[in-house]
Amino acid sequence: MPQGSAPSTPTVSVVIPVRDDGPQLRQCLRALSAQTVAPDEIVVVDNGSVDDSAAIARSAGARVVFCGARGIPAAAATGYDAARGDLVLRLDADSLPAPTWVESMVDALADPTVDAVTGGAVFHDGPASRRVTMARAFLGTYAAFAFPALGHTPLWGSNMAFRRQAWLDVRDEVHLDPELHDDLDLAYHLGVRHRIRYVSGRHMRVSSRTVRPGRFAVCFRRGAGTVFAHWPADLPPTRWMRVARARRRPAGVAAQGSAARSDERARS
Repeated sequence: MPQGSAPSTPTVSVVIPVRDDGPQLRQCLRALSAQTVAPDEIVVVDNGSVDDSAAIARSAGARVVFCGARGIPAAAATGYDAARGDLVLRLDADSLPAPTWVESMVDALADPTVDAVTGGAVFHDGPASRRVTMARAFLGTYAAFAFPALGHTPLWGSNMAFRRQAWLDVRDEVHLDPELHDDLDLAYHLGVRHRIRYVSGRHMRVSSRTVRPGRFAVCFRRGAGTVFAHWPADLPPTRWMRVARARRRPAGVAAQGSAARSDERARS
């Protein structure tokens, strides 16, 4: 870069997988329209909806892409592939981002040593007096389960972001099984070669439907299945050593490796 020139501002894509989420999506898109830093594009992935989700997305100016393979892992990957931005931000149709959400993600990724970030949330529905406590208990349980398995900060799909280059580096490694958690799986693949950081602050509100008894059981089963899908290669002691070795490498080494893998895929 020539001396005295200003650094380029990264472009931002927001990806939202949806399936029959019309009313929730409308509110989510309304919240995204009020951001202090506007995204360059919003990509809504229609995962076989039979409601008006796609029409709602188009009317709000979002770009709609279709994913015929059922399940969030395939839908999310389709959205990441379609995203054109330097930074890819992800949330769910029932997420309500605060006006500072995009800005907080972009600011966190201004650190060149960090390739992915994630944050927490509070619930926007359910008993008003218990929304914060319930959200903390849910996310605390997830972190307590995922951190020892990974050896680093996990990603949470309702509030996360990463560099598009990092996605391209691991794109061919991720699992697309609808019975696995796409965010935890992505953390497995990103976390060895790319640093993941937690972003503090109340930048996101989400639905409490995840903690309803039947749905929570499904989430736990899929979380355990995601962990087991990476064993025995990623048994905790072995993975911790891999992560520790990667942390000792100079930052430029990982970046060069990532660029080389992406270039190779582009040529193939």
